Amino acid sequence: MRKLCSVMLAAAGIMIAGTQYSHADAVIATVGPMTGSDAAFGAQMRAGFEQAVADLNAAGGVLGQNLVGEVGDDACDSKQAVAVANQMAGKGVKLVAGHFCSGSSIPASDVYAEEKMIQISPGSTNPKLTEQGKSNVFRVCGRDDQQGAVAGDFIAQHYKGKKIAIVHDKTQYGQGLADETKKQLNKLGVQEVLFESINRGEKDFTALVSKLKGANVDLLYFGGYYVEAGLIVRQMRDQGMDTILMAGDALVTDEYWAITGKLGEGTLMTFSPDPRKNPVAVPVVEKFRAKGIEPEGYTLYTYGAVQAWAQAAAQAKSLDSDKVVAALRSGTFDTVLGKIGFDAKGDVTAPGYVVYVWKDGKYDYVASK
Repeated sequence: MRKLCSVMLAAAGIMIAGTQYSHADAVIATVGPMTGSDAAFGAQMRAGFEQAVADLNAAGGVLGQNLVGEVGDDACDSKQAVAVANQMAGKGVKLVAGHFCSGSSIPASDVYAEEKMIQISPGSTNPKLTEQGKSNVFRVCGRDDQQGAVAGDFIAQHYKGKKIAIVHDKTQYGQGLADETKKQLNKLGVQEVLFESINRGEKDFTALVSKLKGANVDLLYFGGYYVEAGLIVRQMRDQGMDTILMAGDALVTDEYWAITGKLGEGTLMTFSPDPRKNPVAVPVVEKFRAKGIEPEGYTLYTYGAVQAWAQAAAQAKSLDSDKVVAALRSGTFDTVLGKIGFDAKGDVTAPGYVVYVWKDGKYDYVASK
């Protein structure tokens, strides 16, 4: 993994737990998997959050108030997510840029709704998050019903007549994504030869690989995260299989390649348009790279979530939650993700998903192969 050198806490305005804040401070937070098997995504979120706080403070803060930040660790665990959400409520946090896993964002959103805290997720894609009708909940990423449709369309077009298997990891994210992809494939007249599930944390996929090999599967669609995806690819190759793996946005970390190496060549995945390619993001991308940070995956999505909140507060001329929510729902915001807004549900109004391919340790648009 490219080394994610943390931005200096003092420069970013990050305050440690227990710090007494000034009345002139506005407290915001990011919460995600800072530890555990998904910590690569937590590192992305933290890097984006810290840089956004630093840049906003360098420009005078928000409405003249200095931003201080809290970083919470939910380890992508639903109970821990609720506990951290309550901690953030106790600290008077105005914005939570989080969580990452849908299985954390959805239960934590109950706390944020009750406490009138704004939640903008950079990476939770399960449709349920914004289908709950909570006015304070937003996301700057897409949804799994969009992502699954793009994956299904791609598979049906490029693997017509091939044998397709679908496997998921039983998480809200993984199963939801697999279900949406299956729905689109079946709608297009493609019937998978296998539909299986695994448990997160498993390392031995011998039984699954044997089933895939016995069914002569050409493409395996996997709803799940990069660790299990990488191990499945390695074990398929160990069995002499050249089956292509396709997955969703939980592969957007070079930790995936660290697991697979060259065996991961040709892996397909869906992800939102890469904001590093956005001309308006170039100055921010250069700041990250100057610090030895490659702003991959959800780094800039977290940065953009903070930007959207800050601009909404400026438009509302207030940090009051109700007023900022109204501004978020009615305004447009110039961010590293481009010009974005939010619909009535809190979903981002921005370009949807595209298909990427892994090659030589990096991911890029399929069209650029």
